[in-house]
Amino acid sequence: MRLKINKTGSFKHSKKYIKLINEANVYDVSIKTPVTFATNMTAKIDNEVYLKREDLQPVFSFKSRGAYNKILSLTPAQKKKGVIAASAGNHAQGVAFACKKLKIPCSIVMPVTTPDIKVRSVKNFGAKILLEGDSFNQAVKAALKIAKTKKIEFIHPFDDQYTIAGQGTIGQEILEADDEYDAIFLPVGGGGLLAGVSAWIAQHTKKVKIYGVEVEDSACLLEAIKFDKRVRLREVGLFADGVAVEQIGKNNFDVIKECVDGVITVSVDEVCAAVKDIFEDTRVLSEPAGALALAGLKKYSKKIKGKKFLAISSGANVNFERLSYIVERSELGENREKILSIQIPEQPGSFLRLCRIFGKAQITEFNYRMADESKAFVLVGIKTKTEESFKALKGKLKKSKFKFNDLTKNEISNDHLRHMVGGRNNQDADKNSERIFRSEFPQKPDALINFLRDFGTNWNISLFHYRNLGAAFAKVLIGIQDNPKSSKRLEAHLKGLEYNFVEETTNNAYQDFLR
Repeated sequence: MRLKINKTGSFKHSKKYIKLINEANVYDVSIKTPVTFATNMTAKIDNEVYLKREDLQPVFSFKSRGAYNKILSLTPAQKKKGVIAASAGNHAQGVAFACKKLKIPCSIVMPVTTPDIKVRSVKNFGAKILLEGDSFNQAVKAALKIAKTKKIEFIHPFDDQYTIAGQGTIGQEILEADDEYDAIFLPVGGGGLLAGVSAWIAQHTKKVKIYGVEVEDSACLLEAIKFDKRVRLREVGLFADGVAVEQIGKNNFDVIKECVDGVITVSVDEVCAAVKDIFEDTRVLSEPAGALALAGLKKYSKKIKGKKFLAISSGANVNFERLSYIVERSELGENREKILSIQIPEQPGSFLRLCRIFGKAQITEFNYRMADESKAFVLVGIKTKTEESFKALKGKLKKSKFKFNDLTKNEISNDHLRHMVGGRNNQDADKNSERIFRSEFPQKPDALINFLRDFGTNWNISLFHYRNLGAAFAKVLIGIQDNPKSSKRLEAHLKGLEYNFVEETTNNAYQDFLR
């Protein structure tokens, strides 16, 4: 979704930030980050794309700018007592790094959901860590309570004029290097970065448009713009933890209404696709919030060509355990992977006939479990180059009389079903003795159809699972209906194939969940 902001036309609230940004002291702990020309992204969307590389900061995000500038503004007495902050990670690292530089006592309250990489990084700077609450807002409440009890200064992650000014130095750097951009895109959590950068840019040039970008499940700015007041979200998605904020900052919202042209929302899948895009152009693994601005840039540029855009690559503190999810969902975010539920007749050769329709298209997943004696459903993941090629595939399925449903945008399918397809074989064990084998084959576009063709049509397949995650070899789990009289013949057949089959019929996992 894209929502235009009707700017007030005055700089009542943002005027003071010109002086504050000019006076901001950030370079003791931060660097002037470069701007990288995104070659691959430029070719992909037919617009010039540049990335402001805040992921190259010493703490791998822009947060050190605002945190240091705020802490420097404290009185000597406040510094001596120490400070406390609440953060899901990047602000915590910025505060801890600043305090280590200034030799100030520091405590950080972090949600229990904070990625371990961020917790460890904060500890490495010597800060005291307290894990409280499931969300950023719960951590804030705990930190404010401690600040009041101990009478120490709370360093707000975004809603503070010195923090905003520190982040605003990014806007100053952008225009010093190049003021010919058509639009600049920034991630939005609480709005400190967007407020600071837009305050500087909007008051120095009128030709550059500025857009904030939010994840759909944590779009507090979008809601504030709709109602023309700060709205507190009931629920906040935690995938992009760096922007998981339930309410836009007050100081920030005042500036945003004066200086920002619009807000764009993107899906988690689109964020994952942008993580991949940044990696392809920089070889840096961005965290989800760090790729948010680029996701918005891509969405904005779908019907626009020949323009010059810049996105803030705001952080690279990615949780390694999330990478498999990001990789999987990035294809959906690019609309390159489709998920189909296809009904097939329960008879030998049905798989092969279905796979022949796919031809050399890359199948990413193939899930099946026998349900009854007449029909079965197969869940298929398939990569398509264009929407036209997907329409052509659907046309072939219809012509071959295969009934199907497109589950590509079905959240239950994407989050759960594709990993849960299976169940127990309800057929009479005496009539249909099932044997389970695992196998593998070199990964290439027609590898699956070759496997099924070589397997042949003399035995009925009762279970099948194949998943392509980009490895050199694809792994397959296959259930074959057999009986004692033909078991030797089946074994001889499998040995005669070029694939290595290992029987897993007695495997406990199969016995407990699939038998």
